[in-house]
Amino acid sequence: MSTSALNPKRVLAELRELAALTSDANGAQRVAWTPTWARARDWYRGKLAELPVAVEQDEAGNLWATLPGASPRALIIGSHLDSVPNGGWLDGCLGVLAGLEVLRRIAGRSTPPVTVRLVDWADEEGARFGRSLFGSSAVAGRLNLEWVSRLADADGVRLPDAVRAFGVDIATAEQAHRQIANAGAYLEMHIEQGPVLESLGLPLGAVIGCYGIERHQLVFSGVAAHAGGFPMHLRHDAFLVAARFALEVREIAKRYGGVGTNGRVRNTPGVPTAVAGECAITLDMRHIDTARLQAMVDEARAASTRIADEEGVAVTWRTIYQSPPQRFHPRLVDLCDEAIREVAGASHRMPSGPGHDAIEMAWAGVPTVMLFVQSLRGLSHNKDEDTRDDHLELAVRAFDRLADKVVAWLAT
Repeated sequence: MSTSALNPKRVLAELRELAALTSDANGAQRVAWTPTWARARDWYRGKLAELPVAVEQDEAGNLWATLPGASPRALIIGSHLDSVPNGGWLDGCLGVLAGLEVLRRIAGRSTPPVTVRLVDWADEEGARFGRSLFGSSAVAGRLNLEWVSRLADADGVRLPDAVRAFGVDIATAEQAHRQIANAGAYLEMHIEQGPVLESLGLPLGAVIGCYGIERHQLVFSGVAAHAGGFPMHLRHDAFLVAARFALEVREIAKRYGGVGTNGRVRNTPGVPTAVAGECAITLDMRHIDTARLQAMVDEARAASTRIADEEGVAVTWRTIYQSPPQRFHPRLVDLCDEAIREVAGASHRMPSGPGHDAIEMAWAGVPTVMLFVQSLRGLSHNKDEDTRDDHLELAVRAFDRLADKVVAWLAT
């Protein structure tokens, strides 16, 4: 049975227990809508069974544990158990198990003044079907049912068929919105997945919001030609245009204090002895400020046109994904910063470059904040992902203190 004493070391032990159950030599394998993910959830349900909570799976596959309080107004704590293929031992599951420890501590005392709920979001990663934040988007009413109904995995299995095996009907998934009817605040803890805190020598940070994302595919169309027969000054090499463009993207991102990435490049005809007649390249730009993000994209678009004209090729753009920047609740950011300083002595306010379920809760109008813990070498989505044990314990203590502060805020 649980006691009222917070035990951060138990969180580390349970993280390692889960890793042993659902990982192999290549890392974590808890891809959503797979047997390994189901095994992780069964294990997690066993932990919840030790607590005086009601457990239910909603219409989108999210798993909720509810500790009733004196008021139905709810503090929601959340994260995700699913992982990318060959992922790390902390990404996502740290937030669920830290939340579980906070729930244990609260449940071991008298009835809380507000209801406390812990959610394991379904398919945050989008690793199998390419739709990240599946469960939280459904709760926020932003799932886009028509689009997700057409998605299929690499083996041709359709998303609606895969989720049906887990009790989810795409047609009714957004009925899960009912889960946030009484939501007063949402908290999430996560590894940073970047090198900022480590570079500052700090273990913890208060997250002010999530970057906006602009993701596009550009196609540069030149002239395919023989690699030996065509002089350099007469070529219309689509790849060279894309390469020049990628260097411009780096400089644009640096000027505006954002990030820009060209993560995928595909040449046609794609053989060693041919000049690229066509080059498709992705562009991912992110910033916490809406105006700066738009300026970055505008400059990238102008650069692509200018370079294409100089090289005698054409360029077209296709939008893949757009998500505006989302700021978190100012009062909750203050409370998170306070909790970190009380536990760790120093804090750093920072935006999140990666997306998280927290952004969907913020879009749904729920006051939201995240707490970050340092990632060693900034690694994530990688079997070598790691964080110091003492930093993880500090994070659990700070997160618990944040939960208490938010409960008191909601109760006033």
